[in-house]
Amino acid sequence: MNILNTSFNTPYKTAPFSKIKTEDFLPAFKKAIENAKAEIDDITNNDETPTFQNTIEALDYSGEELDRISSIFFNLNSAETNDDIQKIAQEVSPLLSEFSNDITLNEDLFKRVKAVYDSKSELDLTTEQETLLDKKYKSFSRNGANLSEDKKQKLRAIDKELSQLKLKFGEHVLAETNKFEMLLTDEADLSGLPEGAKEAAKQLAESKEKDGWLITLDYPSYIPFMTYADNRELRERLSKAFGSKGFHNDNLDNQDVVLKIANLRFERAQLLGYKTHAHFVLEERMAETPEKVNEFLNELLDKAKPAAQEEFEKLEAFAKETDNIDQLQKWDSAYYSEKLKQKLFDLDDEKLKPYFKLENVINGAFTVANKLFGLQFEEIDDIDKYHDDVLTYKVTDSEGELVSIFYADFFPRSGKRNGAWMTSYKPQMIKNGINERPHVSIVCNFTKPTKSKPSLLTFNEVTTLFHEFGHALHGMLANTTYPSLSGTSVYWDFVELPSQVLENWCYEEESLKLFATHYETGEVIPMELVEKIKASSTFHEGMQTLRQLSFGLLDMSWHGVDPTKITDVKAHEVEAFGETKLYPEVEENCMSTAFSHIFQGGYSSGYYSYKWAEVLDADAFEYFKQEGIFNKTVADKFKTFVLSQGGTENPMDLYKKFRGQEPQPEALLRRAGLLK
Repeated sequence: MNILNTSFNTPYKTAPFSKIKTEDFLPAFKKAIENAKAEIDDITNNDETPTFQNTIEALDYSGEELDRISSIFFNLNSAETNDDIQKIAQEVSPLLSEFSNDITLNEDLFKRVKAVYDSKSELDLTTEQETLLDKKYKSFSRNGANLSEDKKQKLRAIDKELSQLKLKFGEHVLAETNKFEMLLTDEADLSGLPEGAKEAAKQLAESKEKDGWLITLDYPSYIPFMTYADNRELRERLSKAFGSKGFHNDNLDNQDVVLKIANLRFERAQLLGYKTHAHFVLEERMAETPEKVNEFLNELLDKAKPAAQEEFEKLEAFAKETDNIDQLQKWDSAYYSEKLKQKLFDLDDEKLKPYFKLENVINGAFTVANKLFGLQFEEIDDIDKYHDDVLTYKVTDSEGELVSIFYADFFPRSGKRNGAWMTSYKPQMIKNGINERPHVSIVCNFTKPTKSKPSLLTFNEVTTLFHEFGHALHGMLANTTYPSLSGTSVYWDFVELPSQVLENWCYEEESLKLFATHYETGEVIPMELVEKIKASSTFHEGMQTLRQLSFGLLDMSWHGVDPTKITDVKAHEVEAFGETKLYPEVEENCMSTAFSHIFQGGYSSGYYSYKWAEVLDADAFEYFKQEGIFNKTVADKFKTFVLSQGGTENPMDLYKKFRGQEPQPEALLRRAGLLK
């Protein structure tokens, strides 16, 4: 019997990682798809009149086994992959696309859904049930249920090809990241690098049986080198390697993949009656239309650009004065920004790191969650994990009731993609009167402990941990009936609110005192350092805003237009970046070919949502600040109307219930210091 196709007889029904063999996945997927199809057939062939319960609700609870296997498999493909898993992903993705299309293009099933939808005014539905009905109906109509048979077949073919192209894109980026190594044998080339970064580079070289210091494109290696290394030529080499992933006209090149994805998405949108892919996507977002998104991005651009240009000119003058640099290049950005920041604020990440030992920061996040939402975290060792590095916790409420199981995976490995993300292994739902609690995971890439030092985080890594933990709380505190509306299953431009708002606690003295203690002396972080962190938090905010806006505008330039005339990826990108450009163009670099958020992840036509969510989070945190950052009333409202509600209501309605008003963009501009 394949363990993946059974009910897990494990503590808290957790995934039995140690008993799952890679070769179990493909047959398990096939069997689960078969079982899910049988469930769909039962709903479709039901002789009874279609009702909300026997059609809409039944549909939402169907395919639970398949969803569980998918979440285990695709999470491993991100966090602990290998050639065999990647090969299975290529085989499985089209099967899942096909199955998904089998549902949305099933005419008899759609008739039943439509019958319930058309009679909704006569049904006595809760708000959550109304939302689910609307979502189920749209999942058919937005995926071709109203199309003619030949167009349905066309849609199936597009979806199958897209699922494979997205995987191929991601595999190329990961292979490019893993392929590049810069081995340094002369210690002089490490000049400027902090001791911890040097030691990590030495350890990395040793792990690969090489002499010297190894620098890679993984963030914990790449970012310190770009920030501190005095050798400008080596920074240039590393920067170009990072910026040219998927852009070498070789077997890992992504230019054709990008063009194909953009064109297939456009073709799909047109087939469904939408002007562009962005029009299709944004119909289900708070922003609603590409016009609104572009208006939002350009409004912020108008406010941020003068500040960004002024910051850039000051940085260029500083580089000229410091090292006689005539023309500031992209590989100079982090290096001189850090030097200028140190000069202006006397604040160096290396001075801060001793106060941010990883274990202390984790406990800090737990303490904040306890003070705000009454959660307790207990590390447990009786559940399986997919790698020794993974930490596992049982999360309970103030009554001692189980809230969630929580996995945390913090260090880079060769089988793990770059970046940081939150995900889940089991969703929350209420089924047969039982409130099934979720299994939530966060994955990061922080510097590993070395022989002489524990894992000490940069301040940026501290905010990253709090960010992902904010997503995790959204998953953990979910309290909805239906799985497809639970936790982070919300409009994409609302999903970043819980994560981004939690970052604010990293800047507050009252919060920092709880966990920012020196790893050797136990001394609480001095308050003048806290003041400097706050003062420096808006340093180069204009340039940072411009950078984020440039990514949002690039995304819209691929997805908010007819891309059929685009033949040159690089030329298109240069034009899209026109209004946001500060640094000279680097011929060898191309962002689109490694822009995983929009070509592999779920952010196509959605990258603007980071800034959109910043408006929400700045406005929300102003409310906390007014009443006290650990104010129970505000925290309870946030938990009740935002964290626990998932996607059960329109997010703007939920936000207004929490805040009492629509979010004000001025809150973000105030916080960023961009309001003159």
